[in-house]
Amino acid sequence: MRALKERNHKKKTMATPDSDQGYMALALDLARKGLGRTSPNPCVGAVIVRDGRIIGSGYHRRAGTPHAEVHALRQAGSLAAGATLYVTLEPCNHTGRTPPCSHAVAESGISRVVMGMLDPNPLVAGGGRQYLIDNGIEVTTNILEGACRRLNEPFIKYITSKRPLVVIKAGVSLDGRLNYQKGRSGWITGADSLHKVHQLRDCYDAILVGRGTVEIDNPSLTTRLQDRRGRDPLRLVVDSRLSTSPDARMLNQQSEAETWIFCTSRAPGEKRETLERKGARIFEVDGAEGGRVDLTAVMALLGEKQITSVLVEGGGAVFSALLAERLADKAQLFYAPLFAGNGGESLTADLQITGRDEAVRLGDVDYTGMGEDLLVEGTIIYPQN
Repeated sequence: MRALKERNHKKKTMATPDSDQGYMALALDLARKGLGRTSPNPCVGAVIVRDGRIIGSGYHRRAGTPHAEVHALRQAGSLAAGATLYVTLEPCNHTGRTPPCSHAVAESGISRVVMGMLDPNPLVAGGGRQYLIDNGIEVTTNILEGACRRLNEPFIKYITSKRPLVVIKAGVSLDGRLNYQKGRSGWITGADSLHKVHQLRDCYDAILVGRGTVEIDNPSLTTRLQDRRGRDPLRLVVDSRLSTSPDARMLNQQSEAETWIFCTSRAPGEKRETLERKGARIFEVDGAEGGRVDLTAVMALLGEKQITSVLVEGGGAVFSALLAERLADKAQLFYAPLFAGNGGESLTADLQITGRDEAVRLGDVDYTGMGEDLLVEGTIIYPQN
């Protein structure tokens, strides 16, 4: 595992701060402070440099508040004239909940703008870049573009498809089991993996689980970090007949996040009323084979509600359905160095694959040690047929 950690460390080494790449890396660090807070907007960081000195910096903190460029410009003040602005995403060129940043940049006297990536939002689509050029500002694009795109994968997916980024997360044994006995809770991975999971929850708009996970594990689905600065994501439950108990932990705790339950028309009305009295919001979604909740329709509904990212935490039936319907975008799998045997629930219990050509794969895979565990992350690649 030592060699693995050393390789990952080298991979994350950043350029020196006296280059375009170095200053963009600093802007990316700032942008990451907004993870989980800016939805449905992107995470953006900005740094203003003059004569080799940083005179202003900022990041987008929350939707509806000033953008990163505005924070940096306010800090720089009159010194912005003739300086260079490094920003992880193309400045917006339209009026939304805030004025266009491209206009503020041009009015400040900034002489050069370095962008990490162009904005995929059709309302921007190069418009901010062109506005700056038309106003005599030198523009450089695509600096650390890959890192900028990875940071804003949820925004990119949402703004181009009106669907959230869907990430499968699970703790599994070496033989692909989620627990030791079906129908019984059983922790697979270690403390380091658990801590990482809570860091992940802090960065996603929502967590999704199936009815079985609620019944077996009775999870709170909250973010529990040592500094208590984490935010609870929206809790989503797929439960076709509303079997979720009104005594479930997630409905009986102090949390600012809501719980949404997706059912079908077969769910009894009295159960709906009971759960609504406990504070849950109920959404009726029909259409799937076998009377199940239509997950495609769920993702469309979440997009309408401006949910940009969903972390799916179980169980095997939900994982299988998301893969079968090609709805999952990425996977984050925590592997423990143990064999759980054949009595537990499989990670993909209901996924039917008949051969190698039909297999679902991971691309752009990263491996990270988590204590004794191994985190395997990658983009899900579906067969072309």
